[in-house]
Amino acid sequence: MGRSTVAIVVHGGAWSIPPEAREPHARGCLAAAERGFAVLEAAGSAVEAVVTAIELLEDDPTFDAGRGSVLSAEGRVQLDAGLMDGRTLHVGAVAGVHRVAHPIRLARAVLERSSHHLLVGEGAERFAHAQGIPLVDPDSLIVDRERQRYADFLAGRLGAADDFAHDTVGAVALDAGGQLAAGNSTGGVAFSLPGRVGDAPVPGVGYVADSRTGGVACTGWGEQILRVGLATRALVAMERGAAAQDAAAEALEVLERAVQGRAGLIVLDRRGEVGLAHSTLCLAHAYRRSGMPEAVGGTEAVRR
Repeated sequence: MGRSTVAIVVHGGAWSIPPEAREPHARGCLAAAERGFAVLEAAGSAVEAVVTAIELLEDDPTFDAGRGSVLSAEGRVQLDAGLMDGRTLHVGAVAGVHRVAHPIRLARAVLERSSHHLLVGEGAERFAHAQGIPLVDPDSLIVDRERQRYADFLAGRLGAADDFAHDTVGAVALDAGGQLAAGNSTGGVAFSLPGRVGDAPVPGVGYVADSRTGGVACTGWGEQILRVGLATRALVAMERGAAAQDAAAEALEVLERAVQGRAGLIVLDRRGEVGLAHSTLCLAHAYRRSGMPEAVGGTEAVRR
């Protein structure tokens, strides 16, 4: 593919998505891919495309990100997000915020308007206010589905852990200038301890981008992903010459072999080739690149 190729791939979580929820997951990912691709077609940057796509998913209550996030053991949202610019290798990330509707927007502000890479909790929210990012009532981010699940949790009526959503959302984009970006946003794991942070905001673990090679975003059980640095595993595979699809599969094999973990990955190399793989039952995803009339996606890709 030529240097003017643009592409975006998005994910909406890797887990056992119930049959009745699969169409909304696929629809949300397709919409996000189209929204991000429109930015790229208009000569927007990879960073802008990733943020735009993820913001749409944060607004969609289908997903565990922004409005619709799962609740902690205290019945509150705990939001994390991270963003990496593959041109500069700069990172912006936030964790443990409660009053920001679009954590990915705040992560971008950290990336572009601070000398730091990761802000947490109250400090991150104070930075948001200083940057003109609205602070909202945390209750406005809680949907009825999660209120009911929390009530079921308190009453001891919930099933196996694998039934809980791992709906981290993310995106990787390649712009017309050949630059890559990657990011994630999540409400974390349902009923987690206050202050718990998983892989989603951690660069090199939940996401990574290097315009010389490619970009990766991961989704699944964060504690397992953290232990192997999953995103970097896929990036290193591409640095060794692996195709995007092979890099995604190789990273999952490492995860399973090392910690018996399961996850999903979206990968985009510097030529705009897409890799999709998951060892979970489902991976909500969509992608579009130059030459495609519209985005394609679904809830199953290439299982390993």
